[in-house]
Amino acid sequence: MSRRRTPGRAAFAFIFVTVLLDMLALGVIVPVLPKLIVEMKGGDIAGGATILGVFGTSWAAMQFLFAPLLGATSDRYGRRAVILTSTLGLGLDYIIMALAPSLGWLFAGRMVSGITSASFATAFAYIADVTPPEERAGKYGMLGAAFGAGFILGPAVGGLLGSFHLRAPFWASAALSLAGTAYGFFVLPESLPPERRAAFEWRKANPMGSLEFLGAQRTLMGLSAATFLYRVGHDVMPNLFVIYGDYRYRWTPRTVGLVLAAVGICSMIVQAGLVGRAVKRLGERRAMLTGFACGALGFLVYALAPNGLLFLLGLPFSALFGLTNPSLQSLLTSRVRPDEQGRLQGAIASLMGIAGVVAPVLFTRTFSASISPARSTPLPGAAFVLASLLLVTAAIFAARATAPAEASPQPAHHHPAAP
Repeated sequence: MSRRRTPGRAAFAFIFVTVLLDMLALGVIVPVLPKLIVEMKGGDIAGGATILGVFGTSWAAMQFLFAPLLGATSDRYGRRAVILTSTLGLGLDYIIMALAPSLGWLFAGRMVSGITSASFATAFAYIADVTPPEERAGKYGMLGAAFGAGFILGPAVGGLLGSFHLRAPFWASAALSLAGTAYGFFVLPESLPPERRAAFEWRKANPMGSLEFLGAQRTLMGLSAATFLYRVGHDVMPNLFVIYGDYRYRWTPRTVGLVLAAVGICSMIVQAGLVGRAVKRLGERRAMLTGFACGALGFLVYALAPNGLLFLLGLPFSALFGLTNPSLQSLLTSRVRPDEQGRLQGAIASLMGIAGVVAPVLFTRTFSASISPARSTPLPGAAFVLASLLLVTAAIFAARATAPAEASPQPAHHHPAAP
């Protein structure tokens, strides 16, 4: 075991750095992409907003389509090749976007970004390869902290660079991704030895095949349903937070930025510092259910808070929501064989892609209907109430799937290796 853990720690450090660099790269362009689209539309803000929505939906659709393919490819050829190829592709893609002379080119670049970003699923499979099952939740929490750090620091850097030139953040993102590729080329070891790899089959490498895989056993199906509802409920914040704060609390852009930074920092503290300890004390199942309960309560506070000060009382609860996903990921990985980890993560990423398409429409339309002039009493918090109910439903699915009498008796490391 000790022989495996030492390389595992070194490999995790690389994956952490790679994910952080890639998330920084994605975050850097967040403040400027809408402005660049509007500029290319000749200043038409309404038209630019419509195109931005198409960009977002198409990016999620690429995740849905290609995550299973990359996951199955990593099960066959190893994680290293997929991760390095994807980070290289992402860096070259940002160069295309930096030079894009038209919306068509910018859109094509965004689609390639969606495809290459689907490799994040392979990073999660890598962690499952090199980490003992009892330590996975803590490692996934650290990986979640890398995601959070990227989305906190990235937009700040992008906004600063964008003040000089709208194309500058794209060049910075390209540099970050290519730096990650170079770092990985010299540092990253392969995590999946040849004897543990699976044969590549197209029926496993498409979205429909991946969903069939998730439904193959009751426990996996229940946890997958919980994961899907988790992601949909979670996405109420990125899709609605800015407009909700403006409408209900009259927050300025500066206030919105500060509150979002506070949300991200609190979440990072939980992901990096508390997940591992909570799982050791409570176990994965109870840590997951605690996270769901805190997330549901936090969203209810956001929904009911009559002023911005009371809204902030929900931050500790929504931060503890960060216990959920690492525990879910660990429970999922313990229910498949080593040669199925890439396929599992690809299937989960495909589900996340569907959620990424559903959530923006669901929450923005709910919010719009809740504040419609036709209503005698506006209910601006309705979308957060809906998100809270989704998390409660997810917790029910997860609790039933992992009930002791129904839990899978064998963790993944007891399965025989694939021939």
